[in-house]
Amino acid sequence: MSLIKSEKIGTLDVRVYDTRAEMGNAAGNDATDVIVALLAKKPEINMIFAAAPSQNETLAALCERKDIDWTRVNAYHMDEYIGLAADAPQRFGTFLKNAIFGKLPFRSVNYIDCTGSDPEAECARYAALLEKVKIDVVMLGIGENGHIAFNDPPVADFDDKRIIKPVSLDEVCRNQQVNDGCFASLSEVPHTALTLTVPTLFHADYLFCSVPAATKADSVYHTVTDREISTKCPATIMRKHPHAILYCDKDSGAKVL
Repeated sequence: MSLIKSEKIGTLDVRVYDTRAEMGNAAGNDATDVIVALLAKKPEINMIFAAAPSQNETLAALCERKDIDWTRVNAYHMDEYIGLAADAPQRFGTFLKNAIFGKLPFRSVNYIDCTGSDPEAECARYAALLEKVKIDVVMLGIGENGHIAFNDPPVADFDDKRIIKPVSLDEVCRNQQVNDGCFASLSEVPHTALTLTVPTLFHADYLFCSVPAATKADSVYHTVTDREISTKCPATIMRKHPHAILYCDKDSGAKVL
């Protein structure tokens, strides 16, 4: 496995690999080692998953490992569009069902349901689920605007008191969904979503952040080099987390090599 660069920025481990496949394998294997170690100490664990093409290689690596007892893992996801039809292929729940939730025998899978008419009611329902558990592991990415989950710079709050909230998506975020091939045009991308807040993600014990592709080079650069840890680039908060690793390929890591 070709690791091009490894450095510590604050408490954040930054690792750049030669290829996207190597990046995903490294993230998936490292996460597996932590999951197995946690399950050796606890009867069950709780994980939150991001849904995006950036996660494909990492999720595939997780699915390939045979040493995780998934029947002791509770799964959650971190965001969902408001207003898409229940059978829309762009729904994040659908992505995760196809990529991992439907492939492995999780103890439970807990979907955010935005098909109803009351987003605040769904926030209350999902928050009640998360209030009952301690999140052990988060598998996440970084957006082109530096967001984590759908905490875009205009709505990100490092001191957010909410667990999950409705947000309006900024244009950079919405354009990313087109760049990722999830929607054919910007006009098709929803304007609003539900997202877990920054503190909800940050309070997990372990963060494994997979960020491939040249379209993420600027956001990786700002995550690693911005002088201030701020909501101008929400992902900078990972530089304060005790167990966070940022995995890049040579394209996304080009500006920090």
